[in-house]
Amino acid sequence: MRLLMLIISIFVYLPNTASQETVRVEVITSGKNTSLRGMSIPSDSVVWVSGSNGTIGKSVDAGKTWKWIIVAGFEKRDFRDIEAFDSHTAIAMAVDNPALIIKTTDGGNTWKKVFEREIPGMFLDAMDFKNKHEGICIGDPISMEQTEKKKFFIIRTFDGGDSWKEIPSDEVPTAYQGEAIFAASGTNISFLDNPGFEYGFVTGGAVSNLYLVSKRGIQNKIVNIPMAQGKETEGVFSMATNRKKIIYCIGGDYKIPSKSVGNYRYTKDEGRTWNSAIGSAPFGYRSCIRIISKNMLVSCGPSGVDFAINGQKEWKNVSNEGFNVCMVSKGKQVFLAGEKGKIGRLIYHY
Repeated sequence: MRLLMLIISIFVYLPNTASQETVRVEVITSGKNTSLRGMSIPSDSVVWVSGSNGTIGKSVDAGKTWKWIIVAGFEKRDFRDIEAFDSHTAIAMAVDNPALIIKTTDGGNTWKKVFEREIPGMFLDAMDFKNKHEGICIGDPISMEQTEKKKFFIIRTFDGGDSWKEIPSDEVPTAYQGEAIFAASGTNISFLDNPGFEYGFVTGGAVSNLYLVSKRGIQNKIVNIPMAQGKETEGVFSMATNRKKIIYCIGGDYKIPSKSVGNYRYTKDEGRTWNSAIGSAPFGYRSCIRIISKNMLVSCGPSGVDFAINGQKEWKNVSNEGFNVCMVSKGKQVFLAGEKGKIGRLIYHY
């Protein structure tokens, strides 16, 4: 009888042990003089990253080898976001003043300046593309007219990033006092596949809001997100959406990386109601959140990487390796990038 109970206990223990080992992070390269915050994965084999010191990296073999580029003439610019269509074509966005967007069509060998704008307070934050033609880019609120009120700076492209046009100020939401957008991972704006709203973005600082921007002729929607807010260092840093009604928001206070209170909320009804994790929330300040599959999520920040097979219930910390950004390919491969040129891959089996 004792032997039988021992055998049963072994079979019960082994699956639990195996399940705990099914998710981990593998660091695949590091050591570059750059802080990587931009990432785009146009296919399972092609990965682009972008960062400080004019640095852009590209892999065409799913991260096994990398080509590193210092963009000539922009060696001191910080490319916080990048959007790529394939191994040849990519668009990179630099923060700070003047606003700058560049594009390559030959795999990064040469780059063309496609947008530049100098305005006091200018600071671009993130881009998103609906397809190979239509894209959007958002920046911090700035004073566009002789008024104390500030408007978010938003530009659009309809020709694959070859040219960009500013949205008129009367069509752009007005920001609250002390409200800003964090250029942490290029993931706080997204196009939507929604009959009422064309795109959405999230903010932080004095207040954290979800902006759902309507198609022409329909009223915009602004919803306060019940997360940490009130200081210039805290709020929502990233959003992930199924492009319909479900929106996941993540953030915290980047000055307190270990603080997890108020760092995660999600809505399933366009912000009418907000929910938090039933069990464990992400384990600290997180700069990026992505959807792997229907309810499977990944998040990352300077203090680690978290994973949830059901992000509406409980998160598990799977690595103490710090990263700034994570992205998911169409084939559900997950890559991460961070400080000193560090790039990782999430290994999971579900």
